[in-house]
Formats: sequence, C-alpha cells, structure tokens
Amino acid sequence: MRGAAAVAGRHAIAAADIAAAAQLACLLEASAPKPGNVSPARRFEDAGYEDFLASAAAIGAPLADAGAYPLGASIRRAVEATARWTRSNTNLGIVLLLAPLARAAFALARRDVAIGCGRTGGFAGALRSELRGVLDSTTVDDARQTYAAIRLAAPGGLGRVESQDVSGEPDVTLFEAMRLAADRDGIAREYATVFSRTFENGVTALERARGDGLAWNDAIVETFLMLLAAAPDTHVARRGGQARAEDVLRQARAVVDAGAVRTDAGRRAIAGLDAALGDERHLTNPGTTADLTAAAIFVVLLGGGWTRQTEA
Repeated sequence: MRGAAAVAGRHAIAAADIAAAAQLACLLEASAPKPGNVSPARRFEDAGYEDFLASAAAIGAPLADAGAYPLGASIRRAVEATARWTRSNTNLGIVLLLAPLARAAFALARRDVAIGCGRTGGFAGALRSELRGVLDSTTVDDARQTYAAIRLAAPGGLGRVESQDVSGEPDVTLFEAMRLAADRDGIAREYATVFSRTFENGVTALERARGDGLAWNDAIVETFLMLLAAAPDTHVARRGGQARAEDVLRQARAVVDAGAVRTDAGRRAIAGLDAALGDERHLTNPGTTADLTAAAIFVVLLGGGWTRQTEA
C-alpha cells in the first residue's frame, strides 16, 4: 500500500500538482469549522457545504491550464466553470488569488524548480518572486476578462466607484485596477502587495501550526484566526460597515490571546465568536479572510505540505 512516504520524494511541478493543490486547498478550507463561514455543520441560505465542494472540483481544469492562458482568461474560465455547478458566489475571491499563484507555479515549472520534502520556506520565496512578474505583466485585457468574471459571480455589496468600476470596461491593466481598489478590498490589496498577507501571515501561521503537530482542521482554523486578527476583513466592511469589521477584528484578537484551538479557553472563545458572527444576513461573514486562508493552504500544499505530517 502506498503511503505518504511513497509520494514524498522531490519532483518537478506539473499541471496535475497545481490542479490538485488548488482543489485540495479549497476542500480543506471549506471543511475546517472557521467562525462565521460555511462548513460541514453550517450552511447559508444561498450556499451549503456541498456547493463549496462542487466549486473546488470545478476549478481544477481551468487552473491546470493556467500556464497556457493569460491570467484574466484563467480567472474567467474558473468562474464560468464554477457557475456551471453552483448558483452562488462560492469562490470568486479564491479564484482571484489562486489563478496568479498557479501561473507563478507554472513559471517555476519552466525553470525545473522541484517540490517535495522539507518546509515550504525556499519554495514560497521562489513562488512569490515569480508572482511579482506575473502581476507586473498583466494587461488591460486581463482586467476586462476579470471584470467579466466578477460580474458573472455577482458578489454582494460591491457598490460603485468613480474610476475603473467593475460594471464598465477598464482601460488600465489588471494590476493597476487592483492597486486602485486596494484601500477597500483585501483581495485587491494582495495584488498590490504581491500577496503580503498570504505569504507573511497565512503561510507562516499554517507552517507553524502544522509543524507543531496540529491536525489540518485545527491548523486551518488557527491560520484563519491569525489572519482575521491581523487586519479588518474587507468583506465584512463592505457588507456590514467598517465599525463592524473593526469589532470582528477585536473579537478575533481576543480569541487568539485566549489560545484559540490550543487551549480549552480558546476553543470556548472560538465558539463564542462563531455565535457572534452568525447574523441572519451574514453581514459579519469574514469571507475575505477565508479566501486568504485558502491561498495560504495552496502555497503550503504545493511546497510539499501534504506529504509532511499527513498522519496528524
């Protein structure tokens, strides 16, 4: 029988690795009981756990082809594939994050960079270096394709802005459009900062949690809470207002201070936070933080994280 040790050897990145890491990242993120989010034990009126499973499956093929298509086209193809399986906006933010990461991974593959054993460390640095090139080279057509994908996904609470609004046609590159939106949207801010929170907060937290022996669910919840405690969630701010987002931030910090998943007091605090975020209109759903968590999982998995400590 083949176990983790049998597949843990170093090997060149392949399209199948990128697709599998993307799908597994989405599955793990959706399965972990993160406060205020859909999980196996919680559904929203317009989306349940099964919708997130379907969405995870749907993006595999588009991201496996991310090296063959421009970034905007990959984003649009992934959102269109998702729309064939679910009527809800389950993964727009995740797609916006994973598509450039997948394209950067293909750039590493062309340089024969290997994945496998050891901590993510050097791999993450190399991936982020390639990611900078991916973002710097985006085009106006990438922005047009991405705007079309956003309109198809129809996320709630977007509002309108004077310059480069997604309801119209952009005349700047995707990177420039994201820079313009960075002050109000956490996903756009990742583009503007070359995914600073994904790599500096999310990957670091997840690697530490897994290194300490936490099981995937606990490690993911801890990573989510660390990200939520680091900055206001812009999905909450967009839907419920900045004051509400700041309050969620304070609550998340209290949970982290209590030990989060590592202590009994912390687990009680997590339950309390989950109850506090459960309003009927989901105005306090920290969706952007969940998307960042999925991106961090993808980086760790692609760097060999699944074959390390799989027994945890």
